[in-house]
Amino acid sequence: MIMKKPTLKPAATQAILIGGMCAIAYLAVYLARNILGTVSPQMEQLGVINKAQSGTLSSLFFITYAVGQLINGIIGDKVKAKYMISFGLALAGVCNVVFALFAHIPLAAYGAYGITGFFLAMIYGPMTKVVAENVEPKYAARCSLGYNFSSFFGSPLAGILASFFVWSTAFHVSSIALIGMGVLCFAGFVWFEKRGIVQYHKFDKPKNEQGLKQSVKLLVKHQIIKFTLVSILTGVIRITVIYWLTTYISEHLGYTNEQAALIYTVATLVISGAAFVSVFVYERLGRNMDLTLLLSFAVAAVSFLLVYFLHQPVMNIIFMVLGVFASNCAASMLWSCYCPKLRDTGMVSGATGFLDFINYIAAAVASQVFATAATDIGWGPLILIWFGLMVAGVLVSLPWKRRKIQ
Repeated sequence: MIMKKPTLKPAATQAILIGGMCAIAYLAVYLARNILGTVSPQMEQLGVINKAQSGTLSSLFFITYAVGQLINGIIGDKVKAKYMISFGLALAGVCNVVFALFAHIPLAAYGAYGITGFFLAMIYGPMTKVVAENVEPKYAARCSLGYNFSSFFGSPLAGILASFFVWSTAFHVSSIALIGMGVLCFAGFVWFEKRGIVQYHKFDKPKNEQGLKQSVKLLVKHQIIKFTLVSILTGVIRITVIYWLTTYISEHLGYTNEQAALIYTVATLVISGAAFVSVFVYERLGRNMDLTLLLSFAVAAVSFLLVYFLHQPVMNIIFMVLGVFASNCAASMLWSCYCPKLRDTGMVSGATGFLDFINYIAAAVASQVFATAATDIGWGPLILIWFGLMVAGVLVSLPWKRRKIQ
């Protein structure tokens, strides 16, 4: 019996369907991973954990998430996305429940929260690979824009949960979202596959005896070194600064925990728009990635410098938000534009996993340093460090070579 080949949907519709599914799934991921940062002041106040344990939990999560990105990114080039994404979401939801039940027992809390990070790392690489291999290039940036927006919007959503629920309930809600999305994603990808919307293994990396060497050369040709540095710099701001933002607002600026949670929600809601602004600017600048990165890092640097000098709370928060916003614009260039353009390498998932690994290793180190530094040297010197990182971003973004990925 001759099987009739599935008919593909029109390119734009296909991009919307895939991008929509990925965006909703990734929203559940970032809701879950931002919960601890928003409820940690409440947990500390209730004596469930202390600030040192909070810093350890965040660093442990970042490390397991980073290692998971590296491992799962490589696996994601070989295993279908429907398995990686759906099982990753569901298992992370189960671990989140365990953490909420045993958060008062340090070793149990560390184990559950660390494993949660590994399972959540099963999502991004395979997701980016699906977009790169099944969406036409002209739609890929906008398609990935959806789930990168979700990564930013997850923060204010977590803030809303922290405002309305006690910390344990907030964790349980995020667990329900993860498990529910795991089931929905599996069903959705099965439907996509049957209709030819999602197909696998369209692009293959070199397979001869020098395959690894050729793969590395191909990635270097695609500016992987430059974007590794971008990943490190934006990781510290995009991940670590957001994690400590609620604590910064309450401790350094003198707001109550409830006010800090509300300000955090509004601030991160504004920051979530960075994904859209970055792609808009990128297209208006003739799809010039170097210039978009340069502009983003420059605005972030100026903003953090003003945060250091402006002590009036409202102005301080405004420029803090602008600094993180601009840094996230640079991060969006990495995740929304650069990674999907690696489709012809056959290593989209692996390369994306590597970049995310670097991103979170930098965040893990920074989170532990920030936890100590905020107490020992104060927030002022930390702000100057953030300023220095963004200046480094400006230097990295300069078009040192003529060849650019556009």
